[in-house]
Amino acid sequence: MSSEGMTRLSGTQLHLSLGEGLNELSTTAFSENREEPFHRWVNWIAGFSAAFVRDCINRYMPPGRGLIIDPFAGVGTTLIEAVMAGHNAIGFEINPFATLAGRTKLAALHLSSGVVEELSQQFSQWMVKAIEEDREPQSTEPKGFRSRIPFFSPPILYQVLLLMDFIDDLGDGLPSDLMRLAFGATMVSFSNYSYEPSLGTRPGAGKPLIEEADVTSIIVNKLSAIARDLRRIDPVSRNKWGRSTLYRESFFNCLSKNILGSSSVDLIVTSPPYLNNYHYVRNTRPHLYWLGLAASRREQRKLERESYGRFWQTVRNDRPIALDFDLSEVSSLVAEIRNKRTHKGQYGGPGWANYAVCYLNDSWRFIQLVNDVLKPGGTAVVVVGNHIIQGVNVEVDRILSLLGKRQGLQCDINLLRDKRVGNSITNSTVRRGRTKVNLYEAAVEMKKV
Repeated sequence: MSSEGMTRLSGTQLHLSLGEGLNELSTTAFSENREEPFHRWVNWIAGFSAAFVRDCINRYMPPGRGLIIDPFAGVGTTLIEAVMAGHNAIGFEINPFATLAGRTKLAALHLSSGVVEELSQQFSQWMVKAIEEDREPQSTEPKGFRSRIPFFSPPILYQVLLLMDFIDDLGDGLPSDLMRLAFGATMVSFSNYSYEPSLGTRPGAGKPLIEEADVTSIIVNKLSAIARDLRRIDPVSRNKWGRSTLYRESFFNCLSKNILGSSSVDLIVTSPPYLNNYHYVRNTRPHLYWLGLAASRREQRKLERESYGRFWQTVRNDRPIALDFDLSEVSSLVAEIRNKRTHKGQYGGPGWANYAVCYLNDSWRFIQLVNDVLKPGGTAVVVVGNHIIQGVNVEVDRILSLLGKRQGLQCDINLLRDKRVGNSITNSTVRRGRTKVNLYEAAVEMKKV
């Protein structure tokens, strides 16, 4: 990784140790979960594979039942694997849709497949009758939701509103949450939007609008997949499972709200949001509004303010933001970004440096908290990737390792993928194809001695 426009942390070399047996860890790619029972229920937009979590549990957990946490739990991959391995698990997630999906998955693990099959049949019969009778939907499109083009084509919208009526008739409870999960997991597939990787219109991605779709069959197929996975569970094994809780809460509040205590955690397996300005809140905006998890732009902005590292759009106009910690290597990196393309103002180095500093400050808070909650001898495995900002190569794994060592943690960096794809480059010779730099993914292993 070198050449025009690329900057490394001064005086450092990337340590890509594989450690003892770490090369045997499974791939982190979340796409692997598409074939995994329980995890395939919701195809989340980020995260790591269930196999990777299982490997971490087998490698790092001490004998007996312990506590495993995921500070950025997403749809619950770490929690599910921890519970099924016989450990207790706690997760934190600020995105309401991800929290709904994760909680529903964890609760549904204790259901019999027959309950889901009955729900599926009930829904199918209800929809067939409603459509045959040309029933007028009672539900309406969410008032606060706005999109550049109609999110659903009219024939599909009619079916979606009937689906929402059915969910409302179920009232509160797990059956309703299962239907909302099935709807949330599939809604984009029959909408006029798609992920490329960010959410955008299908015409904008060169794809045709979806004018017709059998929403009932799509939801029934999702429920059938859930029922099939539940049939695979040995009822006796459930008695050996641990307990789990997924909080719709920022990990930064775990001590102040007495969710965790100091020196209480055996293992952390997590992946914070990446330094790529991927807008997790806005990319799940349809799910938030159509599932009744957000009703206004004000609520959406509150979620954005809670996000790890903020977003470039929210801090680019601020005065220069300072680092909360003193580390010369990182200060030099930020200064280099800030001095790039200054004539572009917020769109050049000054705006992107503010974004990077917010992310790095939250990383420092995160590492401090990791050190506080880990038991002596406990381990944190943090999956991150490098990013190119204004032509500067920001090795987040290296920075986390330096911050961990500052806290007295024993740190090692383990290469997981030497090449990954993703929108992690802003205004660089890499994007224009004039520089050979790989985006990679690594696990930062932190042990509390």
